[in-house]
Amino acid sequence: MTAEKSMLDAIKTIGVIGAGQMGKGIAQVVAQSGYTAIVVEPYEEVILKAKKSIEKNLQLALERGKIKKKDLPAIHSRIKFEKELEGLAEADYVIEAAVENAAVKIDIFSRLDQICAPHVILTTNTSSVRLGRLASATRRPDKVLGMHFMYPAQMMKLVEIIRTPATSEESYQIVKDLALKMGKTPITVTDSPCFITSRLIQTLINEAIFCLYQGVSSKEEIDTAMKLGMNHPMGPLELADFIGLDVVLAMQQALYNGFQDPKYRPCPLLMSLVEVGHLGRKTGKGFYEYNKDGSKKS
Repeated sequence: MTAEKSMLDAIKTIGVIGAGQMGKGIAQVVAQSGYTAIVVEPYEEVILKAKKSIEKNLQLALERGKIKKKDLPAIHSRIKFEKELEGLAEADYVIEAAVENAAVKIDIFSRLDQICAPHVILTTNTSSVRLGRLASATRRPDKVLGMHFMYPAQMMKLVEIIRTPATSEESYQIVKDLALKMGKTPITVTDSPCFITSRLIQTLINEAIFCLYQGVSSKEEIDTAMKLGMNHPMGPLELADFIGLDVVLAMQQALYNGFQDPKYRPCPLLMSLVEVGHLGRKTGKGFYEYNKDGSKKS
């Protein structure tokens, strides 16, 4: 038995930080894969919303034949919630999926380094924060990696594994093997601004916004072009509203600052919308207008 396999087999409890859009899906993946998920979320209303969402998604998985009815109670029992990071003191592995803010993540990793045992691998679901910044906040840079799930995590197969120059081969192999055990398809990425998926999709979104800004076509026709012409399930402007224009702008700025290349400069229209608080679905208005239930107004 290799050291990597021994360490992988020793993982029984996985900490998930955040019960929001990504965290709740990751927790479901963890539990469905046979691991105990300890989800750290300080806000009770977010916990309640996450529980309802996980219940709904498990029912969908049951209807689609992805899980068996007899397994539902065990899956539910493996998802536990805590409100403080100290609840991860016994975790064998951690996946951070908190708000996409570098300062917040750096603070979390610094605290995790104090709370978790020295052998524990600390990973992040970040789509834009450089891994080197998180690794340098710990005394275990060889055990800090990115484990970037796609949304929704419980359905999408891809996981980007991001490694830094300090990442050990042993840690990388454990993260890769764990992704495979979760039924995911891992790809390896270097610690580059926005990695692969976010870099490509954000470039597309920004260019679509420039097309609208420059009067190339209407928002509806730009989105229709990508849905019918490129078989995308959602147009880039619709997708931007779904993600949140503030999040889109933050990732655009991460690309621009990371490469110092003018081709990544955020479109002025995007910056203007964020400045006036039109952030997409979550505020009821972005490129489109939305009803309270999140449906697009006709």
